[in-house]
Amino acid sequence: MFISQSHGSEAIPTALAGAARMVAALRGAGETTRLRALALLARGELSVGELALALGQSQPRISRHLRLLTESGLVERIPEGAWVFYRVAPEGTPERTLINAVIAMLDAAEPELARDAERLAEIRQARADQAAAYFAANAEDWARLQGLHLPEEDIEAAMRAAAGAGPFEFMVDVGVGQGRMIEAFADRVRRAEGFDTSRQMLTIARAALARLPDGKATVRFGDVYEPPVAPGAADLVTIHQVLHFLPDPGRAVMEAARLLKPGGRLVIADFAPHSLEFLREKHAHRRLGFSDAEMAQWCAAAGVPKLKATTLKGREAGALTVKIWAGDRAAVEMAR
Repeated sequence: MFISQSHGSEAIPTALAGAARMVAALRGAGETTRLRALALLARGELSVGELALALGQSQPRISRHLRLLTESGLVERIPEGAWVFYRVAPEGTPERTLINAVIAMLDAAEPELARDAERLAEIRQARADQAAAYFAANAEDWARLQGLHLPEEDIEAAMRAAAGAGPFEFMVDVGVGQGRMIEAFADRVRRAEGFDTSRQMLTIARAALARLPDGKATVRFGDVYEPPVAPGAADLVTIHQVLHFLPDPGRAVMEAARLLKPGGRLVIADFAPHSLEFLREKHAHRRLGFSDAEMAQWCAAAGVPKLKATTLKGREAGALTVKIWAGDRAAVEMAR
């Protein structure tokens, strides 16, 4: 049953490598704790510590299981400073197909799996509360905090260049903050809407955007994972310095891209990879930047297959590097 290629008198069984790959994946998934870990990771990337808490096991034990899952190709390992994150194999791979099939066979109501899900929800809520407290404490001073790294004017100019001249009928800003992105694009959009989970930020944004013509811009409460905007409604979506705060940035990219019309443009600004751990400890950053490869993978899975990256280096010594990623949603929906 192997598909072979003929080279003279030799026949090479090209399916053999695929069979070995699948056997490795089956072995990786074939243990209760690893199955539980896969069920949690399918909900979004997690650190070793978060998995250990959710599964009620020690970090060394979970690390051993994660090593086996990584070696089998079912899970990807993303080291980042003092932390290491894990996520399931990307959509479109045989490993992800296997993971989806295995999880579909599990009963989420089974006591152990239900307990894992409850613990994960508690962990994520605690992190969300921590981030909310940070934003509430720093809402008034947000512009100064962001200016510590690179002048906002430089980032806004680069995002405008990446978006193109427009004009855009409807813009959505994910994680609107103080409303600066909407202000920056006000001359290119007919109508703009932003959403955020920080009510303090929304209050500031409403005050700032009141300077725009009536009906030009609105803001409202909304979650990046459940956007309060109809899918396929926007021809421009921006995500400005939001992803590094999130527990599942890949899912946020997916949801943002879903808001775009076919041919609509997605523009993302965030940090390039760095090692400033104090931003995690003092400023609620969960991720210390993103690589071009990581962002390209997320965007491709979200239906934005061709991504252009722009690099903005800080002027001061030791300043962080900011990346701008931009691309258009495919006219034909890509296979998930």
